[in-house]
Amino acid sequence: MITYLYWLLVAAVIFLALFGIGVRMGKWKPALITAVVIWLLSTLLYYFWLEQIFVKRLGGTMNVTVEEGHQHVAATWKGDNLWIENYDPETNRCIFQEYSRGNVLEGKVVIKNCNPLRAGDTPAPSETLDKGL
Repeated sequence: MITYLYWLLVAAVIFLALFGIGVRMGKWKPALITAVVIWLLSTLLYYFWLEQIFVKRLGGTMNVTVEEGHQHVAATWKGDNLWIENYDPETNRCIFQEYSRGNVLEGKVVIKNCNPLRAGDTPAPSETLDKGL
């Protein structure tokens, strides 16, 4: 919801720039340049700073896709950055990957021979109870 309010505010500011400079003053070229600069700066501000802050602190929405063939294990916040752990069963590795602001300077930690409990061959608790183990 907060994301929609942000983009609504950006649209209103762009509209005011176009109306104030273009319609009122009759200067359409500076109005269009101002509108493009406002749109560009607000887009950069959102993707490089505000997106994860909105999600973590104000209840926004962010989508992260797990790579094909990987299994999701866990996710946690460290500061304003999201760390996600996925398991790759083909290489038997756990991959901790940071999703930082604007996806720039992302950290990545790879643990070899990981074998997380939920990705192993251990039976589910209900199967263990059924067998009398």
